[in-house]
Amino acid sequence: MGKELERDLGLFAVIAISIGAMIGSGIFILPALALEIAGPAVILAYLVAGVLVLPAALSKAEMATAMPEAGGTYIYIERGMGPLLGTIAGLGTWFSLSFKGALALVGGVPYLVVLLDLPVTPVALGLAVLLIGVNLLGAKQTGRLQVGIVVVMLAALVYFVAGGTGSIQPAQYEGFFDKGAGGVLAATGLVFVSYAGVTKIASVAEEIEDPGRNIPLGILGSLGFTTILYVLIVSVVVGIVPGSELSGSLTPMADAAQVALDSTGVIVVVVAAVLALVSTANAGLLSSSRYPFAMSRDGLMPDSLGTVSDRTNTPSLAISLTGAVMLVLIAFVPVLEIAKLASAFQILVFVLVNVALVAFREGDVEGYDPEFRSPLYPWTQAFGAVGGLVLLTQMGTIPILGAVVITLGSVAWYYTYVRGRIDREGVARDVVRRSVGRRVVEQTRSTVDDSDDYEVLVPITEGTSERRESALLGIAAGLVGQRDGRVRVVQFDEVPDQTPLERASAEQSPADVAFEERTDRLAADVDVPVEYGEIVSHDTRHAIVNFADHHGSDLIVLERDATPLRFGLVRNDFEWIIDHAPCDVVAVGEDVVGADEYDVEADHVLALVTDRGPYDPLKVEIADALASEGDATIQLLYPVSPDASTQRRETIREYHDELASVCSVPVESVLVESDSDRFEELSDATGAVDLVIVGDDGGRVRRTLWRRSQDRLAADAQAATIQVHPHGSERPGLLGRIVERLAF
Repeated sequence: MGKELERDLGLFAVIAISIGAMIGSGIFILPALALEIAGPAVILAYLVAGVLVLPAALSKAEMATAMPEAGGTYIYIERGMGPLLGTIAGLGTWFSLSFKGALALVGGVPYLVVLLDLPVTPVALGLAVLLIGVNLLGAKQTGRLQVGIVVVMLAALVYFVAGGTGSIQPAQYEGFFDKGAGGVLAATGLVFVSYAGVTKIASVAEEIEDPGRNIPLGILGSLGFTTILYVLIVSVVVGIVPGSELSGSLTPMADAAQVALDSTGVIVVVVAAVLALVSTANAGLLSSSRYPFAMSRDGLMPDSLGTVSDRTNTPSLAISLTGAVMLVLIAFVPVLEIAKLASAFQILVFVLVNVALVAFREGDVEGYDPEFRSPLYPWTQAFGAVGGLVLLTQMGTIPILGAVVITLGSVAWYYTYVRGRIDREGVARDVVRRSVGRRVVEQTRSTVDDSDDYEVLVPITEGTSERRESALLGIAAGLVGQRDGRVRVVQFDEVPDQTPLERASAEQSPADVAFEERTDRLAADVDVPVEYGEIVSHDTRHAIVNFADHHGSDLIVLERDATPLRFGLVRNDFEWIIDHAPCDVVAVGEDVVGADEYDVEADHVLALVTDRGPYDPLKVEIADALASEGDATIQLLYPVSPDASTQRRETIREYHDELASVCSVPVESVLVESDSDRFEELSDATGAVDLVIVGDDGGRVRRTLWRRSQDRLAADAQAATIQVHPHGSERPGLLGRIVERLAF
């Protein structure tokens, strides 16, 4: 077990870290840039941004009191959404915070240039080295430095607001909404990063005294205070400096101070700006360095990044790596533009934070017992998630593309380094799996309990032997036996195109008489109504589909074509019927129809098999009907990886238990350990059963492109098989099926 971090950050240090992480480039640099987008309504943009940040702040406050561990955002998203999204959030947030810290240092130096003739890059590099050293000394020293910086900075900002209020010209606010709502939203997206630091204290939650009290108080208190301060400062800046002079300036507060304050006031504002930007960089370095530290402890980063120094009790390697990244950015990268790109990802992370909280609440996670709970759940989280997505649409193409690049890089890291090292999965996936399982069980219950008039069509041809017809009729009768329905056995005779159908149908051959006599004899052996008929056509497959459609058949039971399934655009008659049938289809395998005698008996086991996803309700209904007729047992075969989490296994077994409650026969749950080739392991498992029932996981398009997994299961099974092709039954759409497969 790794060394724990000491809890030595009190409430004032927490508030100082949060305010220090917020007040920086967002207020000292961005107001002039946002003014170009929204005009004087930039004031409203800061207020709206503060409101949109609030849901994520509340969500983080709750999760931080339940999981006061280093890593903050990464921890919550990784635990809630799984290691893949956790990797994206961890690396992405670490990446964007490093850029923001570098931007703060580069953006602070221009304020010094107002008073002193200094080179921007060397000074920024020197400040970065100083902050790296302070962070390496320990969180307590960092917190104390942060308290000192924030106190001086806030005093200067209050002085600026008080001194500048008297110089406001109301005419400066004319045309407040000239840029419209679109301008306000675009500006809100730009200044959103001004509040990103409000939740950064959660990343050092492991080092906070009394986290159940200090974390929510620190987050909410600092957010409320900073929002009010931002609105006041921007109101003063916009009200003092003409828009034409202010627009595009990199030192808007210094410009306002030169108009409204004396030389001493200008110096005070410059000192406040430098302190604020250094504070932002300091808080950013402190919090961002905890991301690789926390990810390392969870196996998402190399183990060396999770070590804690014995001398300073800090994650020294993680701090050094983060500091090195900041130094490289300051020296070689146009930080301002890239920081804007990273801001888009920050908004996306806040959206994920809100979703993660919903996952924890709905997932009934063991041990999740926060001391603080977000109010108005889940409406608060829905508002935050939707609001964040709206802001993303207003940020332009380049920032969104930048966020995509960061995301793809994180995904690449996950698949090249992380995958295979861990076997965890997120709470959200388990929530979705349980939800999907409950929905499918209810659909299954509704299907099994449906006792409406039910008709099964058994199509045969002149070449169908009595043994095969008997097997098909027996299966059909078993399916109708639980319902108030009937079976139609129809012989489809195909004649050459040049033969008139009227003449062909009027000529009754000895084979036709034999068919009628045989069907009468076979029908006497079953306990359901059986009707028979004969159809003459030029095209048997079209005739079968048209007959089923015209008579409103609910199910077609036919012999499964023993020839290999074809690929591409060419399909045999069996596949064509499967694709075009107006109702559900049950395809009976050769091992059933070719047997001398096939009956489901009391000692038989019917296996329901799926390679992924829940069992189709129709498949469960058919298995239950056949097993009920012979008092047989149903076995639910389901593949799981040897590394599958205990949570995943328990959820699948619970789903199987719920399915068992729907069925009228005994049901056994069997999890098949499968690693590289789940089909091979499932095929081996079918060797111990008497009848295998598989489903259908695709349609004609998928068959055109590749062989379906359920077709492979049917072909490779080591027992007699029946394949179910739902068409008329209610099925989820493409997105629903994707969600089902991903969840399970």
